[in-house]
Amino acid sequence: MPRLLGAARHHGVSMMELRSRFADDLKVAMKAKERCRVATLRLIMATLKDRDIAARGDGNEDGIDDRRILEMLDKMVRQRCDSIALYEQAGRDELARQEAEEILVIEGYMPKALDADETAAVVQTTLAELGADSVKDMGRVMAALKTSYAGRMDFAKVSALVKESLVGGG
Repeated sequence: MPRLLGAARHHGVSMMELRSRFADDLKVAMKAKERCRVATLRLIMATLKDRDIAARGDGNEDGIDDRRILEMLDKMVRQRCDSIALYEQAGRDELARQEAEEILVIEGYMPKALDADETAAVVQTTLAELGADSVKDMGRVMAALKTSYAGRMDFAKVSALVKESLVGGG
């Protein structure tokens, strides 16, 4: 099996390089006749193009930025997780497997997710750096975390952790 560029690395890479990796990996996957990878990469590229077009309408001629690309990929993973649950409830195991394969492809382009301990440490550090001490600061804290850690943490869980820390601390 050929080594795909998207699986090679994902830290310290600019999104322009990531954009070209999508296209390069698509070519490799097509040559290798990897049907699922081809379909998933085409979907990623189509979604990215849609987001870029929408961004141009907002005056951003360069398309979406790094953080928004990671948010897009994260959203794609969450959508597939939701689909897997629904397919499994309906007894459609083949469709659930297909969604799981797509998740693996998409996650190959995302930075490594933080584990629970790392997430808790980042939350506490961010709270301290921003001087957040009440629930009123929650929006500011979440905005800072989303800017710095897009695609690396589950913000639904992080939101609960931040709220718990602020309520307990303030």
